[in-house]
Amino acid sequence: MRQLVGTSEVSAWLLNPSTGLRTRLRTPHTVLVIDDDRNLTRLIEYNLTEEGYVVHVAHDGQEGWRTFFDLRPDLVILDIRMPQMDGWETCKRIREVSEVPIIMLTARANEQDIVRGLDMGADDYLTKPFQVGELLARVRAALRRAALPSVSEPDLSYTDDHLVIDLGNRRVLVQGEPIQLTATEFGLLAVMVKHADQVLSPRQLLEQVWGWEYMDDVHYVRVFVSRLRQKIEPDPKSPRYILTERGTGYRFVTGNR
Repeated sequence: MRQLVGTSEVSAWLLNPSTGLRTRLRTPHTVLVIDDDRNLTRLIEYNLTEEGYVVHVAHDGQEGWRTFFDLRPDLVILDIRMPQMDGWETCKRIREVSEVPIIMLTARANEQDIVRGLDMGADDYLTKPFQVGELLARVRAALRRAALPSVSEPDLSYTDDHLVIDLGNRRVLVQGEPIQLTATEFGLLAVMVKHADQVLSPRQLLEQVWGWEYMDDVHYVRVFVSRLRQKIEPDPKSPRYILTERGTGYRFVTGNR
């Protein structure tokens, strides 16, 4: 039996008659592909299906938005230039209601568009043309980040009069109110809290949060630090918790300055 890639919940057991051993079968992740290029969506659908994912396709932003609500997929692959509703607006609407990982897949390759996509809430940005193997690797990485972390350090937390971070329960409160963080945002915050008061370089953060495949994507760290500041800082323009150490990296500061 071929092993499914990117799977999560246990659904059944398979008995191997030759060994008498049981193997767990897992339900595959569901991926929604939103792109108006039908040849490309067929290619993506074929390769993801071969890897064991359940794939649904929409060919414009409005159809994708409706399908997202009906399907509630585990991951979205999203083009930018589409009829009816473009990828920017689709990404924005999805992010307003869900923390699902979003990979933007588009021919718009300049850094300004990449940063804009990440600022809109995308977790990753891959430009066309692309290698299928790279897309599959990024899908696996995004789903890996989205998986709930094992609670190996249940007592690790941070609390003050403004901010509560409870890593064991995956919970963040600002002024007593819970805030929504995407899996990538939470992963970045968790790494910084675990190394509180230590300076971490962008490459260290990339390796620990995104994985070695992203070691050259330094701008990802800058964008996601900015997103975290918008969500947890009393004044994002004058950060109290996540400080920039010029030319070195970032540091999560405990205690009031």
